Amino acid sequence: MAMVEERHASFWREFLRKRGVEPKFAASRIRTTLYAIAAKVLGVGLTLRLLEAGERNAVELYSRILESGDLTDRERHMLEGIIEDELLHEDELAREESKFEEFISHIRDAVLGMNDGLVEVLSVSMGLVGAYGDPLYVALGGLIVGAAGALSMGVGAFASVRAQRQVQESMLRRVAIVTKYARRALKRRLLSRLVSRGYSDELSKALADEVLSKPPLLSKLLAEEEYGIREEQLEDPVKAGLYTGSSYMVGALAPLLPYLFGLPIHISMPLSLLFAGALLGLTGIIIAITAGLTPWKKSVELILAGFSSALATFIIGRLASALLGIELG
Repeated sequence: MAMVEERHASFWREFLRKRGVEPKFAASRIRTTLYAIAAKVLGVGLTLRLLEAGERNAVELYSRILESGDLTDRERHMLEGIIEDELLHEDELAREESKFEEFISHIRDAVLGMNDGLVEVLSVSMGLVGAYGDPLYVALGGLIVGAAGALSMGVGAFASVRAQRQVQESMLRRVAIVTKYARRALKRRLLSRLVSRGYSDELSKALADEVLSKPPLLSKLLAEEEYGIREEQLEDPVKAGLYTGSSYMVGALAPLLPYLFGLPIHISMPLSLLFAGALLGLTGIIIAITAGLTPWKKSVELILAGFSSALATFIIGRLASALLGIELG
């Protein structure tokens, strides 16, 4: 991939010089360092997904240049080749990334659970600050809410994934029975679907015969086409529950740390917001990478949402304190 990218750089060097621009290409040490850190902190799977997003962005940019019309025939031909190379790179990265698919799925569950715990306990702690102003009350109240939320989220994730897996396994058993005893009906259905998609009768029959001659392939095709189920993607309910519950508690502890150390409220509150903001930014980056979104936009979105919720509960706490006549510590 590095050799191919060097060839691409030579093309762009020539392209720019023809247009009176002297290019200055250099590897970004900062970007290289950030990718190395991402691989250590986020894991290889998420880093590969980040690299894959870069390949997609390059293809989109090159496509816009092609459509601009300001190219010679030779340049157009070479740029089309570069786009093909970039698409191949994207496929190579996607194949490597698929080795970490289960890990990425669990990371996604963990990050979402951590984000829920962080926002909920941050909001609760700010409400308690507004109501009592005592770090001990804030710490105890936040811990109770965090522990209850972690148990609730963990059990909920376990029950949800277990029920979903039972339904999917039931469907897979039905598929196995159908592919074993109803092959003629399946052949008619398969022929009809292939013809409706524009394949010729002859090719449709050849493809149907090929699939029917391989029972495992037939079962896999029927499960994916009819029910959208891939056996290798069935989630483990125990892992889902543990990841969700434990990550929720990790998120809940972040805004509580200053209060747990018993720091004065005027110190612990800004520190709590600082810790929460940093973790919200990190969760935004991870969510964006797994979903193919822009990391900084997602981070800002989560930080604003979390702080808005915290501000609202702080105001509610102050109002409750005033109405109930509670003196702030």
